[in-house]
Amino acid sequence: HVQLVESGGGSVQPGGSLRLSCEFSEYYTQYCLVWFRQGPGKEREGVAYIYAFSGNTRYSDSVGGRFTISRDNAKNTLYLQLNSLKTEDTAMYYCAKDVPDWVERGQGTQVTVS
Repeated sequence: HVQLVESGGGSVQPGGSLRLSCEFSEYYTQYCLVWFRQGPGKEREGVAYIYAFSGNTRYSDSVGGRFTISRDNAKNTLYLQLNSLKTEDTAMYYCAKDVPDWVERGQGTQVTVS
């Protein structure tokens, strides 16, 4: 059963921190994974990417320096550390395989900053 399951969202004040987790099936250990988000009335935005074997990462300009993506393939878990949160970071956050439209994704976890 191939799946991705996010957790760790919540409500925080501006300047606060959260750590999101995504448990993924063994199938995903060989693929680039992404955290993307969709805020109210906004388009989807890929905020952080991590490659399977090199561990190389890249970030959107909107979160660079504040968010950190990591993965532990031994635990089949992807993480996103969110620091210095802003109100504009409010969104549903998803982990996904980096394919068009991120069609292989979890159910999401809500992050609210207010």
